[in-house]
Amino acid sequence: MDKSIIQLVDELPTDNITVKVLKALDYVAPGQWNNLVGFDNSIRTITGETDAKVIEKIRDRAVILYHDPQQGYQSAIKLYQTVDKVDTAVAAAALANKVSEKIGFLSFLGNITPKADLAQTIDLVLKITVEIIAFCKLNGIPQPNPQEFAKSLANNYQDASMMRMVALVCLDGILPLGPNFLKKIQEVIGGSDFGVVADNPIFSAINSSLPGNNTSDKLGFISQSFNSVQGWMSNLVSKTGVTPQSLSSSLSNFIQIADDNLDFVAAFLDQSTNYYEHTGIQTVARSLILQAHNLVKQEIQQGEQKPIQDVSSATKDSDKNKYAVGQTVEAWDEDEEDWYPATIEKIKGNELFIHYIGYGSSNDEWVNEDNIRIRVHNPEDDNRYAVGLKVKVWDEDSEEWYSAIIGKIQRHQYFVHYTDYDSSYDEWVDEDEIC
Repeated sequence: MDKSIIQLVDELPTDNITVKVLKALDYVAPGQWNNLVGFDNSIRTITGETDAKVIEKIRDRAVILYHDPQQGYQSAIKLYQTVDKVDTAVAAAALANKVSEKIGFLSFLGNITPKADLAQTIDLVLKITVEIIAFCKLNGIPQPNPQEFAKSLANNYQDASMMRMVALVCLDGILPLGPNFLKKIQEVIGGSDFGVVADNPIFSAINSSLPGNNTSDKLGFISQSFNSVQGWMSNLVSKTGVTPQSLSSSLSNFIQIADDNLDFVAAFLDQSTNYYEHTGIQTVARSLILQAHNLVKQEIQQGEQKPIQDVSSATKDSDKNKYAVGQTVEAWDEDEEDWYPATIEKIKGNELFIHYIGYGSSNDEWVNEDNIRIRVHNPEDDNRYAVGLKVKVWDEDSEEWYSAIIGKIQRHQYFVHYTDYDSSYDEWVDEDEIC
């Protein structure tokens, strides 16, 4: 199963090389980006809401919106992820080419890898193209429109979206290609080498998302995409005065740079960071949360609670009264060993018929109550655990997961009570033993 938007945002790193590099670019776009992680934390920061029940409604509505095929959220995430995944391989080839130039006995690498300047030029142009396509998906624009994107870039881009474009200019333009990177790109687009774009792995990965009936049409759209933003990119460079040297100086304050060849450093950063996906997830989360918040506010103002998903009619479990039809819960997947968001459609004794959010009805299934839990609304630690939460605890001896309830939390240790056992089995477990 693909990860939910909640999982993606919750799993964003708080500090790694990607975060350090993005922080180093703050001087180019001061105050535009902070590393907003954790879905509930993002809701509070973006909306200003503090009521746990309202945050819960926003979160549940956001999950539904994310998996709605008529919305563009999930497809935008896949674009960001695809580009960064393929880009790592392209960057590795560019890095090999740079190594071949520096180290004589490895010069053969230069014969089997693409020239770094050309590969990185194409890489930048394709990332711009994907940014335009993702922007249109997130804003409900039926067809990718470079002109609409250019207007928004000039007037409305901010936060993670702005930082992603700044990183494109700095890390994929200025650092590897030099201060005249725009001229180099224009030469490639207008020259005979432009046809090799179709052989680029990123082009192949995003081919189905590019408008056009044939390769020539798609290359034309890529050219239009670059032309629509080169003015903005030029203005950014002239307004901020950013240079390869100033970038190197700022980066050295956050990460150790062991080479003074900036194109070599750029290829290394391209391979070792995933700023495109990282900020892409944050962009999607912000847009998603804002839409969900508006919908929830409308419902509250109207004084009614609209159902967020149609479900078949059924009654609550008369004995437990714990779960209800239509309720959003999390279901344990034994194969993936993880919890997935789902809605309850039917209840029969201790069995619940659930629909996994974002998946077809063929995945609907009956699940024992033991493998269902209510989401955490007020997590007490960074792992989103709280006293009273049902978890799964791994037993090394029997190599099985057991259901338990958290009774106490002390730093990264949890005192648990196993649901099918008496209190003599209660114990403290480490964070790597529970899920």
